[in-house]
Amino acid sequence: MPPSEPPPQRHDVRVERPWGWFETLGGGPGYLVKRLCINAGRRLSLQRHRHRCEHWVVVAGDGWLDCQDRRVAAGPGTSLWIPQGAVHRATAGDLDLVIVEVQRGSPLREDDIERLADDYGRSAAGLGC
Repeated sequence: MPPSEPPPQRHDVRVERPWGWFETLGGGPGYLVKRLCINAGRRLSLQRHRHRCEHWVVVAGDGWLDCQDRRVAAGPGTSLWIPQGAVHRATAGDLDLVIVEVQRGSPLREDDIERLADDYGRSAAGLGC
């Protein structure tokens, strides 16, 4: 497998995080599709990625999506394009916020997360969303 591609991942495995969980739905050369569930009242790290852009589509729940200086109310059907290098975060409201995330770029790895702020005490260069 070329070094730029993610390692094979089981698509039925949920990865638990302090904010909720994610699971890989599929992928191929240069793209990866995940489902994220951000628990009510929780949020992702304020973060950016060096090697990928992302497209988020909210499929359930409520909350907020932030990208650079833009804040969007999140509900089913809301989408947000996150350019490579853009500072972004998702926050769940009163309901769990479920997002389908399409990543594009190379390499597509969990260690391509630069945390600028984190509610859970993880390091600025740690792993996970």
